[in-house]
Amino acid sequence: MTRLHLVVGPGRVGEFLQIFRTGVGVAVRTGCRLKDLLCGQFGLDESYVERRITTIFLDGRPVDAVGSERVREGSTLALSAAMPGLAGAILRRDGALAPLRANLERGDGEKSEAPERDGVITVKLFNLLAPELAPGFLRRGVLLSAAAAGGFFRRRPTAFRDGCREILLDGKRVEAAVLEGGGWALPGDPVALSVDVREA
Repeated sequence: MTRLHLVVGPGRVGEFLQIFRTGVGVAVRTGCRLKDLLCGQFGLDESYVERRITTIFLDGRPVDAVGSERVREGSTLALSAAMPGLAGAILRRDGALAPLRANLERGDGEKSEAPERDGVITVKLFNLLAPELAPGFLRRGVLLSAAAAGGFFRRRPTAFRDGCREILLDGKRVEAAVLEGGGWALPGDPVALSVDVREA
């Protein structure tokens, strides 16, 4: 595994939001209930989960009851604030139009129970939740494929290089040009990326 740690200026965190739309790997204790993952492991306030995270998809299906769904190894968790239009109203947790998506509900609740263990899930963040939650995940550390990480850094503008305070690649300090040039992570080797923000 390649370990990459960046220290960037406050204005540069937004550069990383796009990786959360396609999904990042996050090391967690799997087998727990979704509410325990969000509030316990991710450290989110219960009121934030109830009021701000209005749409949740777990393994492609909408979730209303975060206290009953369990997170499994390899699960994909997508979080969103309120989405506009009819689709947003139908997918909203416990919304008045939730019965219209009855055919999307999970049908394997009992089968999803499994003992807790260390694992990795994919987390996706959308709309207003991305800038609110991404910094915490970046501090915690996320996992990317070598291809995704290499592609991301190759596409960074010059301003990104100027906003980097420090870059540590497997514990050794390197310049931003190294990341932009590619070839720093072996194909098939996951990249553990963490990002801290430092004022100038």
